[in-house]
Amino acid sequence: MLAPTKIERSPKHRRNKTDERDAERLLQVLRNHVMAGDELPAVWVPDAATRDDRELVRAQRDATEKLIAIKTQIRCLLKRNPIGRQRMPGGGWTNGYHHWLHRLSEGRIEGLGTGAQLALASLLRQMNALEEEIVELNQEVAALSRTPRYAGAMRELCKIKGVGILTAMIFLTEIGDLTRFPNRRKLAAYLGLVPSANESGEANDRKGHITRQGPSRVRHVLCQAVWMGIRSDPEFAKTYAALVARNPKHKKIAVVAMMRRLAIRMWHAVLRAGPPAKVLGQVARIRLRARVGRHPPAMEARRDVDGWRHHRQECRARSDPR
Repeated sequence: MLAPTKIERSPKHRRNKTDERDAERLLQVLRNHVMAGDELPAVWVPDAATRDDRELVRAQRDATEKLIAIKTQIRCLLKRNPIGRQRMPGGGWTNGYHHWLHRLSEGRIEGLGTGAQLALASLLRQMNALEEEIVELNQEVAALSRTPRYAGAMRELCKIKGVGILTAMIFLTEIGDLTRFPNRRKLAAYLGLVPSANESGEANDRKGHITRQGPSRVRHVLCQAVWMGIRSDPEFAKTYAALVARNPKHKKIAVVAMMRRLAIRMWHAVLRAGPPAKVLGQVARIRLRARVGRHPPAMEARRDVDGWRHHRQECRARSDPR
């Protein structure tokens, strides 16, 4: 399967896109691969089990994002009405704050009109349903992490401070086979944690923002794990402070660097745990194909034809009575 995002296109081709032109471009890519040995822009296709596990982990993530959106709507509703939020011990979204919101929606606390009370009651019902759903999904994700497919990697990943069950499962299911990355640079490029470049001639330092390629869910949980690691791990916080000291005005650069460092650390942890036997078999087949396909297919075919001709000449020489 070819990766359309890796096929080079000029601005002229982007403005004139048709199915016929796309087919001609794909034919040209295949012709260059067969005749000249150019590398195909292939994409890794996950197996059925990985795609099925992603559905569960993504469902948990989607429910969490919906809950955050509902809470934001509740805050906006309170700001649109002339009512001040009562200070509750322990910060926002505590049990006391939930009880205060329910009393507000029932009219036992003045400050909201009838329509606002009904809207707040609807939002609270949605929030309660989502919270119950998230609890159930968290249990299912935890049960999935204890299966033989992920148990070994989870033991190694959970040893890293700031990395929990959900972060580790998103990392494993979204990336899939971690042995397909030959080095840490390939992993960082896949996750979109490398700077973009726009260089020409002698200009070799024109770096831009990160590429943001690959799964955005992994970058999101890596950012959360980095902040948790900074708070809980003194060595992690020391490294972050050293990066911030280099460029105090751009602390986000230090956060992205820590995300890349954490992703590489998690990658090494999974490799130490050892992949499943099925993945090892896939890697062995990939490496075997890489050794066989080291030369272009045309050269391999020519080599086979020449060998067959030499073998036929030897057979004729042996059968000749002279």
